[in-house]
Amino acid sequence: MIANISFSQQKKEQSLFEKEIKIHSDPFIREKHFYKAQSFFLQKEWDSTLVYSAKQLSQSVKDSKLRDYCHFFRAYSFNKIKLFEEAKKEFAKISSDFKFYTRVNIYLGEIALELSEFQKAIDYFTRIEKLDVNDYGLIGVKKSGVEHNLGICYLHLKQYDKAESYLLQSIEAPEIKTDTLKLIRFYGGMAISNYEQYKDQLAIGYFLKAYQLSKYTDDYTIRQNTALNMAVVEENRKKFSDALRYRKEYEKWTDSLNNQNKIWEVAQIEKEFAIKEKQKEVSLLQAENKAKIAERNGLFYSAIALLVLLVTAVFFYKEKVKVTKIITTQKEDLDALNATKDQILSILSHDLRSSIIALKYSNRLLSDELNPKKLDNVNNLLDQNSTMVNSLYNLLDNLLHWALSQTKQSYFEITSLHLFPITEQVVYNYLPLMKEKNITFTNKVLKSDMILADQESLKIVLRNLVDNAIKFSEQEGAISLYTENNDHGYCDLIVEDTGAGMTEVTRLELLKDSVLLAKKEHEDVIGTGLGLQLCKTMIKKNQGKFSIDSTLGKGTKMIVSLPKALNNG
Repeated sequence: MIANISFSQQKKEQSLFEKEIKIHSDPFIREKHFYKAQSFFLQKEWDSTLVYSAKQLSQSVKDSKLRDYCHFFRAYSFNKIKLFEEAKKEFAKISSDFKFYTRVNIYLGEIALELSEFQKAIDYFTRIEKLDVNDYGLIGVKKSGVEHNLGICYLHLKQYDKAESYLLQSIEAPEIKTDTLKLIRFYGGMAISNYEQYKDQLAIGYFLKAYQLSKYTDDYTIRQNTALNMAVVEENRKKFSDALRYRKEYEKWTDSLNNQNKIWEVAQIEKEFAIKEKQKEVSLLQAENKAKIAERNGLFYSAIALLVLLVTAVFFYKEKVKVTKIITTQKEDLDALNATKDQILSILSHDLRSSIIALKYSNRLLSDELNPKKLDNVNNLLDQNSTMVNSLYNLLDNLLHWALSQTKQSYFEITSLHLFPITEQVVYNYLPLMKEKNITFTNKVLKSDMILADQESLKIVLRNLVDNAIKFSEQEGAISLYTENNDHGYCDLIVEDTGAGMTEVTRLELLKDSVLLAKKEHEDVIGTGLGLQLCKTMIKKNQGKFSIDSTLGKGTKMIVSLPKALNNG
């Protein structure tokens, strides 16, 4: 006897459907019984789902949608526990305007197929078959599954042409090609159809394909059925040695299934025994409790006193833990602040000392040059002193802003800003410095560019980037300021120079998100790296991004990406 191979609905599709059920039934979760029914439904506890959906229906339910969901939960649960007649009754109570009414027809078709009511099943599946291709995706159903079920129905009705037509249609779906279980189901259906029509060669080919594919599954039932089919086929072909081999394999999988059933039965017996033993213990405890009632009454007030004492102890313990956590947090914050302070003091002590020594030496040279009135040398020394003083001023200014940002004392407000006037205002103060080094400057920032940022912190970022571009540019160099809009959500502000550039190692070090301040490679330029660290802090605070594009000896691009305002093109 040839064994028919059947499969349940796909777990992935079922999971998606259950998520949809939850989303659309959530408006009714304020109903206490319905909320529990929905929860148990999603947990696949069908008995509890039936209990609480019945309780909800026992009340006066005026909302038709709520009634539909209750009947659907009940019908679905009855279907899962194989009470098909009860499931049919509940499905029949669901109105046709129910959100998932198409699924109702599918389940009724599957129930009719289980009950061997093949013509009824065909009626239900044909309704689904008439849907548009796009509608299948909306209801979470695969068309190939409906076509396969129709093929099985016609196969049982011995309408082999229709059966094979639908089975062949079902296998054309792209997802079937990689689904082992669905391929076995297809080959099994085609094999039975051809075998019953005495097309033995075709049938045997399909039986063999189903058998070979079953080796890649962990389903004992499928392996058992495909092995049995091959045994029957080989017996009919008088190939008894092959038939015996398949019979032995069939018996092996039968034994495996029996072992599983025995394990389950033993587990059930152990469970029942444990329940009986527990019941005995409960009865014994009840008897002991009756004997101890008098003693318990005497200890009642002592227990209350102990409970009060315990609650008090727990309260003070929790307060102690809370205070300890606060102290630990404050200590960690203090350690972080001390580390930052030590770091800044270490850098400043070195760089301020170096700058002051340089000023001291320069002033001595200035004094020596004044005596013989070498005015050209005096002017050069004054220019150098002015540069060093400006650098020290920028250092102290950055230090102030750094301290304010670290202690959260600075005013900060993100607003919609026109970028062009801010760049013009910042760059204006640096034009004399550019003129001293004969640096060509261009501002190509679009006047239409608008960004979301805090104005003062943006100015700090621009001042530091422009100042760095001037420092590292040679005589007759060029600096340009422009924007790019490659990202829909961000506007890129770029400060580009033709200066010294940097190595890839230095570029990556400067981009690291570290508490350590980056040092400059060029020792002839006064700097601590505090300005660049401050820039990264301010850009991050403005919800922006920072990047560097540089080649040693060819120049550098400092790229600040800031969120666009809504009305920015």
